[in-house]
Amino acid sequence: MRIPIHREGWLFIAIAVALNAALVLLFGRWGWLFLPVMVWTVAFFRDPERNADAAENQLICPADGVLLPIVNTEPPPELGLGLEKRARLSIFMNVFNVHVNRMPCNGTVTALAYRPGKFFNASFDKASVHNERMGIRIRPDNDLGGDVAVVQIAGLIARRIVCDLKEGDRVWRGNRFGIIRFGSRVDVYLPPGARVLANAGQSVKAGVTPLAEFPSPSA
Repeated sequence: MRIPIHREGWLFIAIAVALNAALVLLFGRWGWLFLPVMVWTVAFFRDPERNADAAENQLICPADGVLLPIVNTEPPPELGLGLEKRARLSIFMNVFNVHVNRMPCNGTVTALAYRPGKFFNASFDKASVHNERMGIRIRPDNDLGGDVAVVQIAGLIARRIVCDLKEGDRVWRGNRFGIIRFGSRVDVYLPPGARVLANAGQSVKAGVTPLAEFPSPSA
């Protein structure tokens, strides 16, 4: 059975395999105690195919994990979205989740903003404000309610955010756009008037789970 692997993972997998082989050579059968770590390394960088069975006016989840409590708050200032509070949906990824991130909607990337910061546990609310992050502003094709923001946030263990986007890129719902190593969080700031479909505590999947619905043209 073939396991799809994200390109960011091959170096780490090679290191884990080489280390496991060296430990077996040095310590015999005791070296196999490292095998679960090697298997976990492969699993961490898995990149399964996903297909969204969602309505055209729905935003889908950008990350695998658990949806944290939903709050209304100001979006990151570096993305230029103003001071109006929006619904923020935060997905916490533990070290066993798939960590490949996917686009929540069709549109155009209008801004990218990297901000250095701290490495608090990504499940803490303060992580959205204080942790290292990469912000992405997207202008949806449907032009309903305004732009969407997606923010990749480093966590306690995560020390590397990978974002493959450039300003001006056309993006499509469900497309891969990056990965975060190793355990982290992704925030989605909805446009004003959007209706939240998911619930806090819900297990969600990138490219599959509907998170919200764009406001209707008459809203």
